[in-house]
Amino acid sequence: MIARTRAILRAAPTLLRIGLADAFAYRAEFLVWVLTTTLPLIMLALWSAAVQAGGPIGRFGQGDFVAYYLAALIVRQMTGSWVVWELNMEIRQGILPMRLVRPMHPLIYYAAESLAALPLRGVIAIPVAVLLLATVGAGHVTHDPLMLVMFVVSLFGAWLLQFAVLAILGTLGMFIESSLALFDVWLGLFSVLSGYLVPLELFPQWVRTLVHWLPFRYILGFPVEILTRGLTRAQALEQLGLQWAFALLMAFFAASLWRVGLRRYQAYGG
Repeated sequence: MIARTRAILRAAPTLLRIGLADAFAYRAEFLVWVLTTTLPLIMLALWSAAVQAGGPIGRFGQGDFVAYYLAALIVRQMTGSWVVWELNMEIRQGILPMRLVRPMHPLIYYAAESLAALPLRGVIAIPVAVLLLATVGAGHVTHDPLMLVMFVVSLFGAWLLQFAVLAILGTLGMFIESSLALFDVWLGLFSVLSGYLVPLELFPQWVRTLVHWLPFRYILGFPVEILTRGLTRAQALEQLGLQWAFALLMAFFAASLWRVGLRRYQAYGG
């Protein structure tokens, strides 16, 4: 295990450079993907109109909605992954065996490709969001150094959780024909239960209790709440532990499902 970890760490810079080169090579497709994840800006416009017409909604006034949805934009851009589509394509087209002959686990390659694209996403999305946050919603964003550190840690946890879930859905392509249909179901639930469309604080109490024990919120809503002062230090620390527990559990399940799926894939001549 130690030797394998050292090998991964030695190979990491090369894997990240390759992933970044791929992101630049397919920059047109990448830009389209980025533009399709700007739904928070649409929701911001809708909620802003509602506040102007009827006043604050819950604790959310104009500035609170600006801070929330721009933070959601940042989190969404910095935690996204397209491994589910890559896996489905490579399984269906018979490209996957090319990855299997490489010296490292294919999921590590997929993870490196996903991480390597983060700087390019940041260059495109973050300056606009940070500028608007600084001019309109800065007073509604935490300035607590500990909370900012927890926000950064929660971003990594959200990325890992997102990647693991999508790797699971992609790996299901070794078992069933409609794993992308399952992803569509996941995406629908994520949009509602993560806080992506509507801040979870505006839902009834029983819904908030439910989503506390589901993974969706920890991919987006939880980091956003840390950044926008929706949590106390104690709450953030407790839920950070829960987020990482979800992430590690899903990562373990993804690796286990991969082993089972690979045996089936090879048995059928993959």
